[in-house]
Amino acid sequence: MKVAIMQPYLLPYIGYFQLINVVDQFVIYDNIEFTKKSWIKRNRFLSNGQAKYFSIPIKKDHDHLPVIERQLTPDAQGNLNKLVRQFEQAYHKAPYFLHVLPLLKDIFTIKNYNLFWFIFYSLTKTLSYLRITTPVVVSSTIDLADHSLRSEQKVISICQALGASDYINPIGGKLLYNHSDFNKAGIGLTFLKPHSIEYAQFGGDFLPWLSILDVMMFNSVEQIQQLLQQFTLEAAYYDQPT
Repeated sequence: MKVAIMQPYLLPYIGYFQLINVVDQFVIYDNIEFTKKSWIKRNRFLSNGQAKYFSIPIKKDHDHLPVIERQLTPDAQGNLNKLVRQFEQAYHKAPYFLHVLPLLKDIFTIKNYNLFWFIFYSLTKTLSYLRITTPVVVSSTIDLADHSLRSEQKVISICQALGASDYINPIGGKLLYNHSDFNKAGIGLTFLKPHSIEYAQFGGDFLPWLSILDVMMFNSVEQIQQLLQQFTLEAAYYDQPT
């Protein structure tokens, strides 16, 4: 069984969904530390030919609280309504705008002010739209002896608890994990590298790696299903390079 594990990101880029689509179980962390400069609460969309950041408003709290203990601000709904209007203005001429707008309105209508569950809902609704059926497992629900483990040790522990034969990670983490440690645990280690993906964006220069919402605005679900296959799986180094 192939497993991938990731932080919860807000409407992440297509590589995140390629990873989910290629594995048998996808684990999403809820009990990890919230990082302000991560993609947990923000992403980018196309606005007037430029990549523009969007984010959800988070209540101020202790910096080191885990994601599951962070909350949206009490007035978040008003801010999210404005965000949807920005999406409407930016994409109203996109070919699949009318297909995607109901999804965005659903995602950005708050059902739960908890940051993790807000993102979890956005992820599962997007997966449903894309017809990706990979089961999503919340990390804290996995029976681990020690949930305080970090980095590689936590990944291996989760894989063992799930009975994984293989762990697949985004290519950006290739130097973070040691093949020998996974090999000792009886777990294969590979990395997913997305191909260079392009599609028409109002006729201007293509801006890559925006939020999945941009991909959905310009491509049908059937086209996105093909884009999800455009990647290479690369083997890990036998040992970490020095």
